[in-house]
Amino acid sequence: MTRTVFVAACALVDVDGRILLAQRPEGKSMAGLWEFPGGKVEEGERPEETLIRELHEELGISVNEACLAPLTFASHVYEDFHLFMPLYICRRWEGVPTGREGQNLKWVRPVRLRDYQMPAADEPLIPFLLDLVPG
Repeated sequence: MTRTVFVAACALVDVDGRILLAQRPEGKSMAGLWEFPGGKVEEGERPEETLIRELHEELGISVNEACLAPLTFASHVYEDFHLFMPLYICRRWEGVPTGREGQNLKWVRPVRLRDYQMPAADEPLIPFLLDLVPG
């Protein structure tokens, strides 16, 4: 039986319609790949709570739960686990996103998202972002 890992991710969209990608740092699984910020949902935690916590820890920004809008989800089977990942959109936050865990950050136009190598679970999310955020 394959274990399921529950992760929440967020596409932060700036005023210019760009989406923030974070590069997984060395030492983590899938190091070097680009992903939407977020993290593992802890026991007893809702995905929105996870994102508020993770975006503060990873990027140093504050997000209000009302500003997190669910968009779609990924369900992907990796070799040793199944990943279930809801993707939220956020257009309003406080602070300037900064890589607080050594990760590189990049603001990317939606049409350029495929130029960045991503984990397999993230790639099917791109068409939903292209529909929502033109350009």
